Amino acid sequence: MNEIVNSPLFGILLSVTAFEIGVTISKKWKYSFLNPLLIANILIVGFLLATGISLESYNVGGDYISVLLSPATVVLAVPLYRQITKLIKFWKPILAGIIAGSMTSMACVILVSKAIGLSDTLMLSLIPKSITIPMGSVVSEQIGGIPSVTIISIVVTGITGAVSAPVVCRFCRIKHKVAQGIAIGTASHALGTTKAMELGEIQGAMSSLSIGIAGLFTAVIAPIIVSWI
Repeated sequence: MNEIVNSPLFGILLSVTAFEIGVTISKKWKYSFLNPLLIANILIVGFLLATGISLESYNVGGDYISVLLSPATVVLAVPLYRQITKLIKFWKPILAGIIAGSMTSMACVILVSKAIGLSDTLMLSLIPKSITIPMGSVVSEQIGGIPSVTIISIVVTGITGAVSAPVVCRFCRIKHKVAQGIAIGTASHALGTTKAMELGEIQGAMSSLSIGIAGLFTAVIAPIIVSWI
């Protein structure tokens, strides 16, 4: 039994099975909060807790999937290429929206952290929460945060964005497809972009563009903001 649990195949099969169950549930009931990734995370955590299998054993195979995530994001360039005319047409509001969204994200973390008395280390760990894990963990380390805490916050932010994006867009009356994509991608990086892809190709393309620009902007600006505070 230990040989099976500690083999890479176990973590891979568990991840794929949990995600497929999530996709099936999401397609059947079609509620925004029934996000396949959120369901998969709940199922995996529940299964590991119920069986007593350690996270280390799961990660033997789970890490293989994590390694594939970075090159898989290259696929996001395809819809962006197809929408290149809209990118050229709206490049000024797109850039302004991404910068405004990134600044708002960091400002909210700082203000809320100060308001509730969060320690400076935790605050610094949460500042890069809206960019991808590879970039966020590096930024966190540079500004004095805890990369592991940053990674958790990035995952939670992404899942929250993927689940709540349609509701927020309706509530805030964001109807323009370019604006929807920019808002989702800037706020919730690649995980949010999966939902943007479901909303439409334009939203998906703009969201995928936001991931890179928001990440670069945060990487440059975050150390400067931290030096001020």
